Amino acid sequence: MGETSIPSARAADEPTREVFISDDPRDLGWVRKNVPCQSACPAGTNVPAYIRSIVEEQFGASYEINREANVLPGVLGRICSRPCESKCRHGWPGNGEPVAICHLKRVAADMKDAGHRITERLYAPTGKRIAIVGAGPAGVSAAHDLSLFGHDVVMLEREQRPGGMLRYGIPEFRLPRNILDTELHNALRLGVQLKTGVEVGNGSGQIPVTRLMAEYDAVLLATGCMAASPLPLSGEWKERDPRDVPGIEYGLDFLVEMHRGINKVVGRKVAVIGAGFTALDCARVAARLGAQDVTIHIRTAEEYIPVPSEELFELKREGIRIKGLRSPVGLVVDEQGKLAGVEFAQNRLGGFRESGRRIAIPIEGSEFVEPCDTAIIAIGQQTVHDFNDLPVQLDRWKNARLGENGMTSQNGVFAAGDFVRGASTVVQAVGHGREIARRMDAWLMGRERRRQVVRISPVAEPLRERAFDFIPRQHMPTLPLEQRTREAGKEVETGMDDAAARQEAKRCYLCNLRYQIDVDRCIYCRACIEVAPRNCIKLVSGVEIGSDGAYGKLLETKEWNRVGAIWIDNNECIRCGACYVVCPVKCISISRCELSEEEM
Repeated sequence: MGETSIPSARAADEPTREVFISDDPRDLGWVRKNVPCQSACPAGTNVPAYIRSIVEEQFGASYEINREANVLPGVLGRICSRPCESKCRHGWPGNGEPVAICHLKRVAADMKDAGHRITERLYAPTGKRIAIVGAGPAGVSAAHDLSLFGHDVVMLEREQRPGGMLRYGIPEFRLPRNILDTELHNALRLGVQLKTGVEVGNGSGQIPVTRLMAEYDAVLLATGCMAASPLPLSGEWKERDPRDVPGIEYGLDFLVEMHRGINKVVGRKVAVIGAGFTALDCARVAARLGAQDVTIHIRTAEEYIPVPSEELFELKREGIRIKGLRSPVGLVVDEQGKLAGVEFAQNRLGGFRESGRRIAIPIEGSEFVEPCDTAIIAIGQQTVHDFNDLPVQLDRWKNARLGENGMTSQNGVFAAGDFVRGASTVVQAVGHGREIARRMDAWLMGRERRRQVVRISPVAEPLRERAFDFIPRQHMPTLPLEQRTREAGKEVETGMDDAAARQEAKRCYLCNLRYQIDVDRCIYCRACIEVAPRNCIKLVSGVEIGSDGAYGKLLETKEWNRVGAIWIDNNECIRCGACYVVCPVKCISISRCELSEEEM
């Protein structure tokens, strides 16, 4: 472990300044702890860096920073589940609303120059051949990285177009297909051979997995969760398939068939059962297909729906209502056997699950009927394994079980995305696809070829102003309601303009900037403490070191004879630079610390 340095660009009259590459656990731990948005992102996106580039109007650079971690920035800038925003320091108590990280990702994609050239770091050809089954977000991300590593990649997709659930599960008014097509092309353009309309399985005309294993050096299964979870009912409906009743569909099948070009029809009164993205998408699609009354029925309460609040706001603007604390227990049919309603039991809230959601407890004798002529069931998806003629070991959720090297129980067969983790989000699939690609490369080549390091570069002056803290969150403009019905496929969120984007980007605390006090030069004048707008500069007797080698808890003291240093608490620091400006002996330095990868 240690640090290496490379000279940084400088003017002729400037002193020499260096950029350090560090694998010291203290530096790696600092970034993971002090850049919570990046740590929360499953793909590990360098959020502060791409947001700062937007402030500087370097939209192409911002886009490239995104692509280093996530090959689909324009896609995820529209449909990401935004785990980063819930961790954003700007959203902590007393700091205001989180930065619109997701919208700014879209800004970078939308505003880059039309002639922008994508940059990639390529390895020499290895001669290794890899087959990837499934062209969804996990498979595409893995294919992209494996092609950069120099491997020959063949991607097999049963549908006629690539994209998986991005194309066949998400409505066009949330994800325009021209954006999807462009980013898929860019991700697969470096030698990935895409074969669509090809099914892997045991049936006639299908390709068995065992054949792929014989013909390729490695196989990656990235088939996702392609089976809708069945609706658990009671009484006479316990053993019956609800889809046998005219007027009932599963949400996943409903969306996939629609995006395959099948004309879908709904009734006047539609009930959607479920609380995730699929349920919300089905409800908004039903409204665009002409339903007069669309309701979403959930087991707990609206505050526990795992989608961004802005999605719920737009849903309600379109006239869709959410009804909580109810579990479906049966169906009601008319004399012709058609759906007439759904029977629910009233729930009360119990304790919390490990996921943070509440337990729904049915109230005995509380059953009631909600009239409807169409019911769309969207309570989740499950993995399918009957295509595999050489079954892999599964966990208790019936998902593929992986070893530490990312491999299944079959030698040379890897798996990624929802096929491993169950129904998750697009950004989780992208992140896992990239992780498994690195493990596949290490297995194929007999060693890891890249390692994670911290790039530490000097910053000449503060990059934020205290006034930036008081800029309100800039909201995403949207399509007028009447136009959404008239042009059902048109994108609802229309995108930020340049002025709003730069204002929103200024709000970022730039948590990757590390302010440090040189204790050998500090004269303990307390000027920095007095000017600090928050309790971010502290008298400490020492700093704990965690089990991973990273800095831990600050040991604060009020007794001067025990003070070992004046220390900047980067967890509280808002990077306003007031301490840097006021210091009379210039003992405070600023450095940019960013996770990066380098060849081993």
